[in-house]
Amino acid sequence: MSHSSFDDQTYTNIDFTKNGLPEGEYNNCTFENCNLESINLNNRQFSECIFTNCNLSNASIEQAAFRAVRLNDCKLLGLRFDTCNHFIFSVGFTNCLLNLTSFYKCKMKKTIFRNCSLQEVDFVEADLTQAVFDNCDLSSAIFGNTILEKADFTTAYNFTINPANNRIKKAKFATASLAGLLSSYDIVIV
Repeated sequence: MSHSSFDDQTYTNIDFTKNGLPEGEYNNCTFENCNLESINLNNRQFSECIFTNCNLSNASIEQAAFRAVRLNDCKLLGLRFDTCNHFIFSVGFTNCLLNLTSFYKCKMKKTIFRNCSLQEVDFVEADLTQAVFDNCDLSSAIFGNTILEKADFTTAYNFTINPANNRIKKAKFATASLAGLLSSYDIVIV
C-alpha cells in the first residue's frame, strides 16, 4: 500500500467536500479558506500544519493525527477529537468556534485556547494541565474527572467546574468568576 506525503504545500480556497482530501501525511502544510465540512479525514496525519479560516465542522477524524497543529479563525463544530490518534497530540486554537466538540480523555497539556467559543464541549477525563483558556466562552462545557492543574481560567467565562470532581490544584481563576466554581454547592453569592 503506497502512502502519500505532502510537504510544504499551501491549499487556498478549496472546497474539499467535492473530491475529499487525499489520504496521507501532511507536513508543514497551510490550509486557508478551505471547506472540509463533514468529510472523511480518517487516518490522515497533520504535522506542523496551520488551518486558517477553514470549516472542519462534523468532519470524521478517526485515527487522524494532529501534531503541532494550529487552527486560527476556524469553525470546528461537533469534532470528535476523542477518536483521533493521541500519539504526540498537540493542537492550539485561536478565534475558533468549537461548540459541541469532544475532547473526552484527550491529553492536552499546555494547550492554548484563545478567544474561542467552547459551548457544550466535553472535557471529561481530559488532561488539561497548564492549558490556557484566554477569553473563552465555556458555557455548558462539561468537566468531570478532568485534570486542570495549573490551568489558566483568569479571562474565561460562563464555566461551571466542580472542584470536588476535578483536579484544580494551582489553577488560576479571576475573583469575578469564582461563582463558576461554587455553583455545585447551591449557595447564594452576592
